[in-house]
Amino acid sequence: MSLPDLLTLQDVEEAYERIREHIELTPVMRCAEADRITGREIYFKAEQLQLTGAFKIRGALSSAKLLKSKQEAEGVTDPPGVVTHSSGNHGLALAWASKIIGFPCTVIVPKGTPPCKIEAVKNLGAELIESYPSVTGRIEAMKKVCAETGKVYISSCENVSDIAGQGTCGLELIRQVPDLDAVLVSISGGGLSAGIAVAVKSIKPDCKIYLVTPRGKMMEQCLRSGEREWPNPPRFLDTIAEGIRLQQTGQRAFKILRELAEKEVIEVSDEEIIAGMKFTFNHMKQVIEAAAGATVAALFTEKMAALPASIKKVAVISCGGNVDIDNLPWYESYVNPFKMGDII
Repeated sequence: MSLPDLLTLQDVEEAYERIREHIELTPVMRCAEADRITGREIYFKAEQLQLTGAFKIRGALSSAKLLKSKQEAEGVTDPPGVVTHSSGNHGLALAWASKIIGFPCTVIVPKGTPPCKIEAVKNLGAELIESYPSVTGRIEAMKKVCAETGKVYISSCENVSDIAGQGTCGLELIRQVPDLDAVLVSISGGGLSAGIAVAVKSIKPDCKIYLVTPRGKMMEQCLRSGEREWPNPPRFLDTIAEGIRLQQTGQRAFKILRELAEKEVIEVSDEEIIAGMKFTFNHMKQVIEAAAGATVAALFTEKMAALPASIKKVAVISCGGNVDIDNLPWYESYVNPFKMGDII
């Protein structure tokens, strides 16, 4: 399957037209201290200021609105609604999108999901079901809801409409900073990074896309071989960044990133993620979650320092800010809610 068959700039632009009236055009922020330390111009795309506190609303709303249009064309008058499984942000986004559209919504969350994310989902009127804290546990619970209710599963990283919606973040970014040299973006299932890669590189082909992951994701190994070498069944990584702890990247997203992302991946430790969060709290006065802290942390790594001096303007995708303020990972009382033993 060729890249145009996977996702195009037109797909992203059409998604943007579907969702633009309901989302925020998030700002690009600067930080003098980040510029000083790196010796480059750093631009932070502040998705933590999105309506649901993260970028996920883009893909969820894109897919939900497309589904509604399809069902209306088919004469469906009483839609059964939608369901997803999520560590929090995608579930919150789909709950918000469903409220706008008028869909019943069920969100499967793993036990241990931060209370702030659970409460936000409930407040939007979605049904919330807790599952065993594993990839397979979430998927099994989702399939059970689909079978029993007829609800439609909305992914965050598998369908064209999902990835195109996430890619609108990159479309905004390259319009806000047209002469970017590189983008740093953290990756879990890959919807955001794949969508951004298509949007940005379709407009500025020489802009480089660098992926940022927790330790153990094997992303660089897979990109270099061109194969999805992850072990099965899918599993979670041992990291404080619950939003990017899925080891495997989605099938469609991986095929896109294999073609468009740099083969060199920046891996960061929990300690570096905490430092990235603290840097943003202290120097930018912004609250971000650990998945965004990972991308900030990547700025200050040896790999980043070793990049050519010609890479002057670098964007950081600050993917979200839905963090449990009473359980920040540098508190002595911090408890990682996902350290439950079995991670398969």
